[in-house]
Amino acid sequence: MGMSVGGPQGGPKSEINVTPLVDVVLVLLIIFMVITPMLQRGKSVTLPKAAKVEGQKEGETDPDPVILSVTADKKMFVEQDEYDAAALEAKLKDTLAYLPNKKILLKGDSALTVGDVRQVMEVTRKAKAKKIFLGVEEQKN
Repeated sequence: MGMSVGGPQGGPKSEINVTPLVDVVLVLLIIFMVITPMLQRGKSVTLPKAAKVEGQKEGETDPDPVILSVTADKKMFVEQDEYDAAALEAKLKDTLAYLPNKKILLKGDSALTVGDVRQVMEVTRKAKAKKIFLGVEEQKN
């Protein structure tokens, strides 16, 4: 039951033991696979495609907008919480009372009509939202 601590000449081994490295990498892969779906904010919607997507402009410092999602069945969510039109307006008024210049990112499902999205935008305007941005997916060529 002896253990070899050296090579053929008795010096240290220069080979890398790959098994622990593979174990660690697989554990990290599993962790990322479990955590990544949780990183998405708001409800999951299929965003409409756009040919040109504008990025954040210089000097804009608010990387954390309020995520307002509208699903294909016309349900409205702020982050993960569902609201009807009146409750949505009240929630946005409360949020904007503390942070009046807070951005609102409106993620509407691609199955919705323009009128459906417009109704939600009217609710946000009644809540005195100043910055409303539409979420779209960049069209790949």
